[in-house]
Amino acid sequence: MTTDRPTGFGFETRSVHAGASPDPTTGARNTPIFQTTSYVFNDVDHAASLFNLQTFGYIYSRLTNPTTAVLEERLAALEGGRGATCAASGHAAQILAFFPFMEPGDGFLSSRKLYGGSITQFNHTFKKFGWNVTFVDSDDPENFRKAMTPKVKAIFCESLANPGGVITDLEAVAKIAHEHKVPLIVDNTMASPYLCRPFEWGAALIVHSTTKFLSGHGTSMGGAVIDSGAFDWAQSPKFAGLTEPSPAYHGLRFHETFGDMAFTVHGHAIGLRDLGPTMAPMNAFLTLTGIETLALRMERHCANAQVVAEWLEKHPDVSWVSYAGLPSSPYHVLAKKYLPRGKGSVFTFGVKGGYEMGVKVVETVELFSHLANIGDTRSLIIHPASTTHRQLTDEQRTAAGAGPDVVRVSIGIETVDDIIADLDQALRSATRRNA
Repeated sequence: MTTDRPTGFGFETRSVHAGASPDPTTGARNTPIFQTTSYVFNDVDHAASLFNLQTFGYIYSRLTNPTTAVLEERLAALEGGRGATCAASGHAAQILAFFPFMEPGDGFLSSRKLYGGSITQFNHTFKKFGWNVTFVDSDDPENFRKAMTPKVKAIFCESLANPGGVITDLEAVAKIAHEHKVPLIVDNTMASPYLCRPFEWGAALIVHSTTKFLSGHGTSMGGAVIDSGAFDWAQSPKFAGLTEPSPAYHGLRFHETFGDMAFTVHGHAIGLRDLGPTMAPMNAFLTLTGIETLALRMERHCANAQVVAEWLEKHPDVSWVSYAGLPSSPYHVLAKKYLPRGKGSVFTFGVKGGYEMGVKVVETVELFSHLANIGDTRSLIIHPASTTHRQLTDEQRTAAGAGPDVVRVSIGIETVDDIIADLDQALRSATRRNA
């Protein structure tokens, strides 16, 4: 385990300062928005050294951008990683996470308790690349060991799963990944680095949809993949994309040349260059601004969620609540281990009356916003079976914690009594109309 001060500063300080400094030209204290496509070279030799990866710098904003670079350094500092690559969305970040080492015919293991969009991406879109997923029940980490084959190149899970508040035993899964010399990739979106630090439990890579809690205000699309710098890509011939000569760079070997920065350099030099899912500078700027208040927001998010979950558990129109902060949750013990600062603000509950009742509740709220997002300052609500998990089969929805009676809430930072009052009137109103 590492301490919470890997750079000598606390989390809140790093949230405000990491990666940033006053602009050397203007003295601007806030990170400027470098809204430019390209950058002037000093001379031909300077340009050549940049294109050959002999010098770090800026060529074209599809590859690197000064505003985005500050965000990447800040994310790496908050997660305790070596480097980061920002992308246009969380889904784009997931592609960049696998792209450096996956080849057609390769496979990876994934928890089946994921955001519905990730299940669809892995099960359908990834197959167009020839990448094959095997889903397992992550409640028992041994299921990953049982599903392991020579073709498997990675294990993927969410630290705090969307939508059901499922917590993965990261240390146990990481042990299995290490035994088989494959990286553990953890989606840390729902927890944020304030609540959970997957690298401390053995993860090799972390992905985020920065759109959610990191941005925090529902303004900015984005994603990121963060490298721990601790995984040895040369320990197995499976990772030729990082260890063998790259024809695009005159035979350069990324791992040999860049060491613990190999994955991050590859993410920019090949991933962003050739796939092109670049984060917009404006979105990087807005996300940096959001991160400055991440710790404050997460404290309120989690405090409100705990109160709301306890209230819902006693409500006559609610059959169950799935929130790791409740003693009734099967993940309560794991939550104390992996999320000591708070158990998150996104959770699900079951409404009596099933699918129709769930639909009516989300259509009756007034303070809550009925939309497909989480991690906003505002309280949000959705009926996953009819929206985010609609593409899945009934069996897949149930396995992912998105059955017909499930309502997902993302508890915001409003006055908690107002949040409860709105849910109460929606449940009461839906019950009357359902009678």
